Amino acid sequence: MPSSANWIPWAVLSALFAALTAVLAKVGVRDVDSDLAMAIRTLIVAALVVPLVLATGKWSNPLNLPGRTLMFLTLSALATGASWLCYFKALQLGDVSKVTLVDKSSVLLVLLLAFFFLDERLSGRNWAGVGLIVAGLALLMLKR
Repeated sequence: MPSSANWIPWAVLSALFAALTAVLAKVGVRDVDSDLAMAIRTLIVAALVVPLVLATGKWSNPLNLPGRTLMFLTLSALATGASWLCYFKALQLGDVSKVTLVDKSSVLLVLLLAFFFLDERLSGRNWAGVGLIVAGLALLMLKR
């Protein structure tokens, strides 16, 4: 894999859009069932992404992909769907600021899963950063 920092602007944009997603979704689930809200959002995402992939010439028959690739993309899609269902329900029931704090603790879970399943190793400084994330989440989650 390339070690260049070309991914950084995309990751920053991802964080920006994730923040917008949380706030906009919180407003969007006020007067509708959270499962229906998530379904509508998913349909809109598909309606935007599929034509984009087609227009840029990136479409290929998914059935021609290796079985392992299809399996992991399917598992990822199932995990995404489960995450979104739970996230929208949590947004409907709780404050977006608190829901998002708990949701973003997934960063810690990703690091642990990457360590155990992908053999990605963190340096001591990285683990110190993880500790600061945990401490920060704990401080933010404490009742005032």
